[in-house]
Amino acid sequence: MKKLQQFKESYFLYAFKRDKVAISSFVVLAIFLILAIAAPWISPMNPYDAASIDLMDSEIPPMWMADGSSQFPLGTDNMGRDMLSTMFYGLRTSIIIGIGAVAIQGFIGVVLGLMAGYMGKKTDAIIMRIADIQFSFPYLMMAILMSAIFQVVFGLGSFERLAVPLLTIIIGLSNWPMFARTIRASVIGEKNKEYVEAARVIGLPKWSIMFRHILPNSLTSVMVISTIQVANAVMSEAALSFLGLGMPVSRPSLGSLIRAGQEFFFSGSWWITVFPGLWLVLFVLVINLLGDWLRDVLNPKLYKG
Repeated sequence: MKKLQQFKESYFLYAFKRDKVAISSFVVLAIFLILAIAAPWISPMNPYDAASIDLMDSEIPPMWMADGSSQFPLGTDNMGRDMLSTMFYGLRTSIIIGIGAVAIQGFIGVVLGLMAGYMGKKTDAIIMRIADIQFSFPYLMMAILMSAIFQVVFGLGSFERLAVPLLTIIIGLSNWPMFARTIRASVIGEKNKEYVEAARVIGLPKWSIMFRHILPNSLTSVMVISTIQVANAVMSEAALSFLGLGMPVSRPSLGSLIRAGQEFFFSGSWWITVFPGLWLVLFVLVINLLGDWLRDVLNPKLYKG
């Protein structure tokens, strides 16, 4: 109860209540998350169930168009799947991959960033040079390379079955340096403060000082970057799927849906690509808006209310 009361009286909640963009973004994001979680129960059909899919229903336009049907409010794709259902399931898949990838990025980046910032010298030099090498390649290129290697190693059929965990790992491994650099900068600013010196004086081990004392005081930067990285991870999944190196067309994600519809865009079936594309843009937009607000409000010098 005490913590709840402190939260109600906090500057964080006060600033949130005053920012209409933050409130609107949070509400939209909450709706997205609810739709993704509840996809199996609220979707008109299960796009994974071949028995419920009829190829004769393929490329039916949205219900407000001339040949549309109220059975398929947003139309159907080239496989006869209800677009609304595939978008719910696709959003669910993209969010799972995005959150999982950021968890991997965060774990690797935080551990290595703590080590680099606290231990310094050779440890810092080695970790940061590895990060620099990875930064020298666009992270999407790294993800494409890793995805191609996984497909060769596991085979295309196995890759399609393991697409979600593999994409999570691929995207997670491709962008950990962002966390490492951010944490390292925070640790360098914290490690010479009095509470850290006191922990050293009483003989606490390095790992205890890093994770129990320094890390909690560096979590602000982790929170901000994690929010933005979820959007980046979802975009990476969409890009890989669009290039044919991500989710297979038979297993909808936002990227695979956009890819599936590109061939039919100019033949008149524009909704197969446009609706998932708008869905993706709106989802990434609200996350980035929340991330920007979080960055500003956690740094009161930047926040303008």
